[in-house]
Amino acid sequence: MSIIKVNKLTKIFGTDTKRAVKLLNEGWSKDRIFRETKLTVGVNQASFEIEQGQIFVIMGLSGSGKSTLVRLLNRLIEPTSGEVLYNGKDILKMNAEQLRQFRRKSMGMVFQKFALFPHRTIIQNVEYGLEIQGIAKAERHEMAMKTLELVGLKSWANSYPHSLSGGMQQRVGLARGLANDPEILLMDEAFSALDPLIRKDMQDELLELQLKMKKTIIFITHDLDEALRIGDQIALMKDGQIVQIGSPDEILMNPANEYVERFVEDVDLSKVLTAAHIMRKPETLSIDRGPRVALQTMRDRGVSNLYIVDKGMKLIGVISAEDSIQALREGHSLESIVQHDIPKVSPDTLLNDLFELMGGTRLPVAVVTDDGRLKGILIKGAVLAALAGSMIPEAGEQQ
Repeated sequence: MSIIKVNKLTKIFGTDTKRAVKLLNEGWSKDRIFRETKLTVGVNQASFEIEQGQIFVIMGLSGSGKSTLVRLLNRLIEPTSGEVLYNGKDILKMNAEQLRQFRRKSMGMVFQKFALFPHRTIIQNVEYGLEIQGIAKAERHEMAMKTLELVGLKSWANSYPHSLSGGMQQRVGLARGLANDPEILLMDEAFSALDPLIRKDMQDELLELQLKMKKTIIFITHDLDEALRIGDQIALMKDGQIVQIGSPDEILMNPANEYVERFVEDVDLSKVLTAAHIMRKPETLSIDRGPRVALQTMRDRGVSNLYIVDKGMKLIGVISAEDSIQALREGHSLESIVQHDIPKVSPDTLLNDLFELMGGTRLPVAVVTDDGRLKGILIKGAVLAALAGSMIPEAGEQQ
């Protein structure tokens, strides 16, 4: 279900904005409009939908319009034209009081700069937004403490900002944005000012928090790695336009144009692609079959190993052609020759975490779900092909 729907949202900076909108509709570029009219196109007819509970990342280089776009969503910057529908209601048609209530109750914001009051304690900083809303002291204190506990800073409630690290201060900013329990959280370059290691920690913490909060988060960044790491959907911007919207996989594997291709070309695929991206369809056999059926299946399919599963596709182990021949000669059951100790990973395991495991085993690595169901297998050639940028088959496709 879409919580936010944006239709042709546009922002022109200058005086004769209607003229610029008309020129945009006629296909003029941002540069041409500026050259001939001196009007600046901040956002050019952006359209997208955000599902409830998503982390929707808007990314682009400096000057691409991403921060302008996010400020149009809560009218910190007034749009020139278009629609922003929140649960079907157009935010652009709200009067001043309705907009004030919307910002207070439905849409919180976390900025790149921590902007903490140095003379206020941590709890007082988190309470500030609630205080200006007129919420009673006891109630706002309780609400603020809950969010500080959520971000792991409850014990620092009576400290002052100068005693906290940069990462901790940003968590205070996050707690402040969450204090009134908004349905949507806007995060504008929220982690950009942090050191790389702290930034990664904050990304992890945000993902962990999201499992508990299940908020709709609109996250602005210029960092592709960050977008790929935390985003459910990514909107990539250039010159005020959205040039592609898609999942991290779609952006990475199916870039819409040459600009997007250049944008993603330096991504370390080993830290993005998972086992699910490159796994192959396994050749399987039910545990209730015998060695003769196993050997016939191997001959028919041109393989020397079979993965043994139960009727629910839960992995039991693997058998080899050599062991099957011996079992047939000696009259043993299939179950007696199953190798149970085989390498396994989950579908979301990153390629970067597979190298050591795959280097130490002769068998393909089994990809299994949390409940033990076999989803695919990983062979070394597929991993190398993926890292080399070769075509990656759909999960389960036989090569």
